[in-house]
Amino acid sequence: MTNLSVNLNKVALIRNTRNIGIPSICRMAKICIDAGAKGITVHPRPDQRHIRPGDVYDLVDVVKDVEFNIEGNPLEISFMEIVREVKPTQCTLVPDAPDTFTSDSGWDLTKDKERLIPIIQELQSLGSRVSLFMDADVEQISLVPDTGAERIELYTEPYATAYRDNKNLESTWQQFAVAARKAQELSLGVNAGHDLSLDNLPKFCTIPNILEVSIGHALTAEALEMGFYKTVQTYIEILNSSTQK
Repeated sequence: MTNLSVNLNKVALIRNTRNIGIPSICRMAKICIDAGAKGITVHPRPDQRHIRPGDVYDLVDVVKDVEFNIEGNPLEISFMEIVREVKPTQCTLVPDAPDTFTSDSGWDLTKDKERLIPIIQELQSLGSRVSLFMDADVEQISLVPDTGAERIELYTEPYATAYRDNKNLESTWQQFAVAARKAQELSLGVNAGHDLSLDNLPKFCTIPNILEVSIGHALTAEALEMGFYKTVQTYIEILNSSTQK
C-alpha cells in the first residue's frame, strides 16, 4: 500500500507562536504513529519558522520504528549538519531558497545535477535513502538516474490546484500519471506531496504504485475539526482503499 508520512511543520508553526512548548512535536508524532502513520516528515528551514534543529534531534527516539524523512535544501550548510548527525531513513532534497514561502518547484537537473551527485553519495554513505523533489516533467525525471537518487517526490501542488478549481483536472492528473510511470520505468521509487488532502487524495492515489505520500498542511487543518488521531486514520483508510482498487 501507499504509506503515509505526516509532515509536522505546521504543528511546529503553531507551537512557535508561544514559548510554552505546546503543541509538543514529539507528542504529535507519537499520536500519528499510534494512528498508523508509517513515517514522520520534517523540513527544517534556516529561518526556523516551524521545525527547529532541536525538534529533529528530539524526534530521533520517537520515530525509531517508522521512517524518518527529513526534507530540505542540501546546498544549505545547516541542513547537511543536521542530517549528518541524525542519519534519517530518507532525505528528500528540495531546491528551496532560504526565503521561499513554501516549496514551489522541483529540481532543474540540467543545472543542478552535478552539484547534487556528491551530496547524494554522501547521504547514501550515511545510510539514508535519497529522494529528489521533482515536477511532473518527464524530461527532468529522465535525468534522475544519473544522480544516483533512489526515489523522486512528485510536487503535487499543480494537481491540488486543478482539483480545487475543477479546471484541467483530468489532463493534470494524467500528466502526473505519466510522470510516475516514467520514473517507475527507470527503476525509481515514487513518492508524492504538497497540498494533498482528504478531498483530492483518493483520485491522485489511483496512480499505481505510489510508495509514500507526505502530507502536513491540509492534515493539520483537517485535524482542527476531526482530531489528529482520527484524521491520520482517515488518510490511511483512503490509501488502503485506493491500493485495493
